[in-house]
Amino acid sequence: MNRPAMIVRGARLGTAVALALAANAAWAQTTPAADGAAASAEDIVVTGFRASLDAALNVKRDETAMVDVIKATDIAAFPDTNLAESLQRIPGVTIDRDAGEGRQISVRGLGPEFTRVRLNGIEALATTGGTDSSGGSNRSRGFDFNVFASELFSQITVRKSASADVEEGSLGATVDLQTARPFDYDDFAFAVGGNLVWNDLSKDLTPRASALISKTFFDGKLGILVSGAYSKRKLFEEGFSSVRYDNGPSSGGFCSPTGVTPVVPNTGATCGAAATGTPRLPNTPANVAAYQAASSAANFHPRLPRYGRLTHDQQRIGLTGAIQFEPSDNTKFTGEILYADLKSTRQEDFLQAISFSRNIGQGGKSQTSVLETEYDANGGLLYGRYNGVDIRSESRFDELRTKFLQGTLLWEQKLADNLQLAVLGGTSSSRFRNPVQTTTTLDVANVNGYSIDFRGDDRLPEISYPFDVTSNSGAGLGLITSPTGQITGSEIRIRPQGATNTFDTIRMDLTWDMVPEEFSLKLGGAYKKYGFDTWEYRRVNQSDTITALPAGTTLADVTKLLTGFGHNLDLPANTPTSWLIPDLNKMAAAYDIYCNCLKSGAAGGPGDFTLSSITNGNARGNNRAVTEKDTSFYFQFDFAKELFGMPLRGNVGMRYVKTEQSATGYQAAGGGTAVTVDQTYEDWLPSMNLSLAVKPNFYVRFAAANVMARPSLGFLSPGGSISTTGNLTITSGNPYLQPFRATTFDASFEYYFEDGGLIGVGLFYKDIGTYVQQLRTNVPYNQTGLPLSLLPPNFTGEEVFQVTTPVNTEGGPLKGFEINWQQPFTFLPGKWANFGTLFAYTRVYSKIDYVTSPTNQTIIREDLIGLSPESWSGTFYYDGPKFDARVSASYRSAFLQRVPGQNNNDVEGKNSTLNVDFKLGYKLTEQLELTFEGTNLTDEFNDQFIGRDRNSPVVYHHTGRQLMFGARFTY
Repeated sequence: MNRPAMIVRGARLGTAVALALAANAAWAQTTPAADGAAASAEDIVVTGFRASLDAALNVKRDETAMVDVIKATDIAAFPDTNLAESLQRIPGVTIDRDAGEGRQISVRGLGPEFTRVRLNGIEALATTGGTDSSGGSNRSRGFDFNVFASELFSQITVRKSASADVEEGSLGATVDLQTARPFDYDDFAFAVGGNLVWNDLSKDLTPRASALISKTFFDGKLGILVSGAYSKRKLFEEGFSSVRYDNGPSSGGFCSPTGVTPVVPNTGATCGAAATGTPRLPNTPANVAAYQAASSAANFHPRLPRYGRLTHDQQRIGLTGAIQFEPSDNTKFTGEILYADLKSTRQEDFLQAISFSRNIGQGGKSQTSVLETEYDANGGLLYGRYNGVDIRSESRFDELRTKFLQGTLLWEQKLADNLQLAVLGGTSSSRFRNPVQTTTTLDVANVNGYSIDFRGDDRLPEISYPFDVTSNSGAGLGLITSPTGQITGSEIRIRPQGATNTFDTIRMDLTWDMVPEEFSLKLGGAYKKYGFDTWEYRRVNQSDTITALPAGTTLADVTKLLTGFGHNLDLPANTPTSWLIPDLNKMAAAYDIYCNCLKSGAAGGPGDFTLSSITNGNARGNNRAVTEKDTSFYFQFDFAKELFGMPLRGNVGMRYVKTEQSATGYQAAGGGTAVTVDQTYEDWLPSMNLSLAVKPNFYVRFAAANVMARPSLGFLSPGGSISTTGNLTITSGNPYLQPFRATTFDASFEYYFEDGGLIGVGLFYKDIGTYVQQLRTNVPYNQTGLPLSLLPPNFTGEEVFQVTTPVNTEGGPLKGFEINWQQPFTFLPGKWANFGTLFAYTRVYSKIDYVTSPTNQTIIREDLIGLSPESWSGTFYYDGPKFDARVSASYRSAFLQRVPGQNNNDVEGKNSTLNVDFKLGYKLTEQLELTFEGTNLTDEFNDQFIGRDRNSPVVYHHTGRQLMFGARFTY
């Protein structure tokens, strides 16, 4: 009951929970120092960033399994906007960003789907929405860390090896996130902090604030803690994108010059129907050569080449509460609640050519003639000039919100001197809603003289539009409201959607110390019910076309100018920095687009704004649900003995889990027929962890286990979806998929040469026995067996669709190593001793065989999706009594996002990134500190590519640098 007094001296406290985190870090320092001297139980001193590193290493050293820890002050003292960016400093952990902010993590080359996250002891899943290029709305098992502010947490533990007493479900790692508790403190604690954040691209100044208060009562038997964090974030994301590349013959090919055989399209003297098609080019050697080069299957062009600006406006609120009650030395209750609310809007404005991704029925590629063209040696477009190109100004607006709520109750009971019971129960829900996702367009058809030139810059091409893109006179961009023949009409797309994830968990653990300090037996079990549900609506007018503007309304009344585009991009001279865009609010008012009704004309026509879901072929696939009931039991023997005079600790155990899965989806028959498929599978998962202290400060560890991870949610639906706008695709799920399964081996060698000092080398090998791949093939619709009634009226059934379905396949080995070096420069004289460094390096190797098609024996041997072969992070810091400073950098090499790639490509991926941050702090008093922090100092680009050899740009966007000015007060 009587906790030791705590002395807080010179703490480099970060945000509102910094005091809690620092206290927790100090509390953890109960492990003997590296030289064998015991830390005083009555005089625990927190001295800032270095103290948090010491505490984290003490936890790592005392664990039997292989773990890495980030302690309190470390999180708060770095310029991290969320937990993902804190985690990237752990060896083997890499992060993926959305809008410049960390969103998901990969561990040792295994992506977000293979990493479990526990919040305050129970599994949880938080999801939100992102840009299409960053994964869109999260309907997977991957955890979105950007839902939470890092200020809310006191410790992060990454468990890299499995043990029987930790729940199953991960191939990569289990990440434990812990919020602060009142018994982390002695009596009373208070902290408050705030920052002003400035972005050099958007030029916006936004606030960030946090606070924490904790108090114990009744001689320390009762404690109450509350904390909160608030932030706003507004930024621009600007650059070039292509929405992938495709080859020459795709979508029916380009329009052939006169006299070239075969005639493409087969419509006579014009490229398309006589009323709308542009004249064919004359049969000259130059025209024929350009056409033949562009028509080669080995040459690729961007599908929707475009410049664009995305405007992100985000508000994040987080709250925690904890009550601890310890009526006796044998009994303790801990109740915790965590709430997060991430609310944002995103507007995407693009000026793009749409012809290169469309067939003749959509007024697309076969109406386009090639005037000039040039390709590089790998088949990537260098330069092209064209006639008959449709140009579009597209504006999309999203409202997004994630509400997360979790409550847990932990009962810890000492039943006897050698028998302890712990019972943990809790529930969590993550409710993501995207109630507004609306796209409006302005269009102009069959423009002659459009050009795109990559010869000066392979990421930022020069694009020439042979008309005034800022004019609202109707001579250029406007509303095509009565499309005829092969001309694409302007669109209003309405696609509200959402997803809900819930967990209900009860767990019991019993520990019997059979031989105190030498041998113990753990027994336990858990029941977990997981629920996933997602939905989407779209217009019953599946072509999304619109009628003419109401009488008295002009183009000028429903449009506006985007201005100031291209800051810090160093764009080619002729690139537009302003263009005409739809004004969504005025368009919505003019057409009453949110009425969910038939405004005019025939049902399903351009005047119909009625929404539908399961009866809508384009929305049906995103209406699905999965329920899982997981029942598990385990036993584990823990021991501590000597081996040839060297202390040996370890555990050996077995975990059994039964998964009862029910998946519901909708098939096309009958306009949307619900289908539910149940399946059950069992897993026996043995594990072993050993830790040998070869010397008092040198540890050798070994671990082995069988592990499993359940299939991706998006693969399990027994239903399917058909997309007849944009990419022509058919996707069907497979509810009979078996989980991913692997056998893992880990070894590490750790030398703790002083307090806060570590040189560690970790080796790992994972034999992934089962994997899940999506098989993809291109077939005409009339060969799929689906009825023609599912297609829009202008489709014939001869259109080629990309058909995708997931199956279990063989996996492959994954192996690699980690290096971890932490070095306080205490050997230097005077103030130089306040310097120190951290460095982590990871190398991962894995190749598996990707099957490209169920009817094609072609195999692509490539890296595991999400695997960066190399990653590293480094920090150089100064931690003095008044002044502290640090600079950190994180590097991640290129990784793949999809194999095989879409649109006749082998792979899709993201190129390497290097992010640099810094932090300065100065203590005016023991309680008040001023800070100056910066993130993304190099203004790193999100550089996504398609084609392994071509490395063609899919997205090349930047979000600007971020600077933060703040103050923190603690008591």
